[in-house]
Amino acid sequence: AEDEEGAESADDVNSDSGPEEEDDGPDSSDEEVDEESEDDAGADVDTLADDDDDESKLQEIDKVLGTKEKKTRGVSVFPPEPKRKGREPKDEYAGGDTSDEEDIRNTVGNIPMHWYDEYKHVGYDWDAKRIVKAKQGDAIDDFLQRMEDPNFWRTVRDPQTGQKVILSDEDIALVKRIMAGRNPDAEYDDHEPWIDWFTSEVEKMPIRNIPDSKRSFLPSRVERQKIGKMVNALKMGWAKTRAEQERLKAARKGPKFYMLWETDHGKEEMRRIHDHVTAPKRPLPHHAESYNPPPEYLFNENEMAEWKRHEDEPWKRKLHFVPQQFKSLREVPAYDKFVKERFIRCLDLYLCPRGKRTRVTVGPEYLIPKLPSPRDLQPFPTMQNLIYKGHTDMVRSISVEPLGEYLVTGSDDHTVKIWEISTARCIRTIPTGDIVRSVAWCPNAKIPLVAVASGKRVLLINPKVGDHLLVKKMDDLLAEAPRTDTLDNERVRTAVQWGEVTEEDHKLGVRIAITHFREVKQVAWHGRGDYFATVMPDAANRSVMIHQLSKRRSQLPFSKSKGLVQCVLFHPVKPCLFVATQRHVRVYDLVKQELLKKLFPSCKWISSIAIHPKGDNLLVATYEKKVMWFDLDLSTKPYQQLRLHNSAVRNVAFHLRYPLFASASDDRSVIVSHGMVYNDLLQNPLIVPLRRLEHHDRVNDFAVFDVVFHPTQPWLFSSGADHTVRLYT
Repeated sequence: AEDEEGAESADDVNSDSGPEEEDDGPDSSDEEVDEESEDDAGADVDTLADDDDDESKLQEIDKVLGTKEKKTRGVSVFPPEPKRKGREPKDEYAGGDTSDEEDIRNTVGNIPMHWYDEYKHVGYDWDAKRIVKAKQGDAIDDFLQRMEDPNFWRTVRDPQTGQKVILSDEDIALVKRIMAGRNPDAEYDDHEPWIDWFTSEVEKMPIRNIPDSKRSFLPSRVERQKIGKMVNALKMGWAKTRAEQERLKAARKGPKFYMLWETDHGKEEMRRIHDHVTAPKRPLPHHAESYNPPPEYLFNENEMAEWKRHEDEPWKRKLHFVPQQFKSLREVPAYDKFVKERFIRCLDLYLCPRGKRTRVTVGPEYLIPKLPSPRDLQPFPTMQNLIYKGHTDMVRSISVEPLGEYLVTGSDDHTVKIWEISTARCIRTIPTGDIVRSVAWCPNAKIPLVAVASGKRVLLINPKVGDHLLVKKMDDLLAEAPRTDTLDNERVRTAVQWGEVTEEDHKLGVRIAITHFREVKQVAWHGRGDYFATVMPDAANRSVMIHQLSKRRSQLPFSKSKGLVQCVLFHPVKPCLFVATQRHVRVYDLVKQELLKKLFPSCKWISSIAIHPKGDNLLVATYEKKVMWFDLDLSTKPYQQLRLHNSAVRNVAFHLRYPLFASASDDRSVIVSHGMVYNDLLQNPLIVPLRRLEHHDRVNDFAVFDVVFHPTQPWLFSSGADHTVRLYT
């Protein structure tokens, strides 16, 4: 019975809201629905909603409800508007929530998510609870998902939450369009027909031919108001001519007078003192001003006499009063100069001008010069490559062949060894019979000779390596002594003698032996290879001697002793000789035979010196742990002092091709530094420490004795007290 009543009520409603009523349009009369029919329809809906089998009845009931709801609100049903051609506007809220209403679980914001790599969570949700990272499977789990999950290829990982998200078909289509280089919007038409509003063809008729408006023929209302204001100004006398306006401007620019001490009408800035400087405070009392000062602050007889002598010149006194001693504070009398001091204080405050001193605060980081990175200054030796073993005692001196293929070393085991650099193989060993203090290979590649200072003798040895033609030619030249008519003076003949060698020494390679009257410490070659100098520190005014190989002559360049000579060095370009004593370095001109300049290293004991290949800069090593760089064109004092070592610096050396120099010390270290000398004389040399090499062992407080660079490669050789020679590359 209820079903039949519901069907009848539905038919009644449908008959009331049929298509004929909808076609009437807005002029049709609105129908009201009584409460009884509405209640009957609601009951019918509840009854039929429970019946899932009769779908046709449910559709009719839905139509009834829609029609009755519109009528109860007083809204008439209009016919639907015709659809426009083209694309329909897309509803922003049709697909669900917008991006602003998106459910963002992770509230950490737009930050790099790799910050949470070391944590077990990836952020925090809206309740401030940690979002635990999802479990990441291994390679087996990944393979199983790849094989079993059909959506594996469209699954991505959300970096905010770590969860796996399956991309929809729309997302896949969007990704494909982006990868194909097309517009992401699928509904956008790239080839939409273009409407050419303005053509390039000249038309006969104008495009816009609108007749002029009525307003264009009427006078302007705004202009009428402006003219009215101008007429009113003329009537009232407010309008001024140009001459009158210029006179008013001139009157305004004239001198202004104001009351100097006016406070009622003047501005506040006129009464204010700008940049007020506070008065300096009085100095705090010293111990001498105490009523019971210590005895050392009281004047004795001499100090009292000195104080009285400056009675007419009180500004020369140390103190403006005489310290006195009292047993208690109540015994202190009144200060008789109190009023005078206060008066002088007032005069100072009143008459003396005050000024502000700007204190410049410079941080320690600004005082440190900005140096380039060592990586930008390569190549330079950084690691130990070869070790030359064979000596049984300390290796004091080393030297490299000008072509860079062989190395000569001198040791305290009374031997000189010649090595092949590339293989560290000892080619020849030459016994000398005494401690070898210095060895020097001739810098001229055409003269294969090695000068060895052993005891009181200087041996010129043919190493018999390299070009055999040069070796044979050198033996032929040294076989016979040249004939000279000049005789050496008595001082030279008593100091040195050129002599022949024995057959045994000749077989070993010794060609000439020069015997000195004192022990020889150093041998230094001239750049051309014909001259070499020797140093005998104990020989006083005959400590430096210069020998000529071609004539087999010797000469004494100095007649007086200027100090204990440590080492000598020839200038690479000019005819100059550097002589280093204990505390000074003197530069002599060998042609003019005069002193050019005297360098002051400000040290107590110089150990060695080295000259730059260009000849404008000098390195001085001292036993006081310092290495000093001298710019000979700049000053006689060191340009820069390097305190890089912790013990005495034994030797320094420059590289012939690269801007490198090295220093060897008894602290087991060899420090390689960058020393760039520019052609511009206004630019200072650039000095940058690069690498500290510590591979030698310390023996009896001695470590590294000598250091020398390879002539062509950025390699470094060092000899030490551990009986070895090491190559750094």
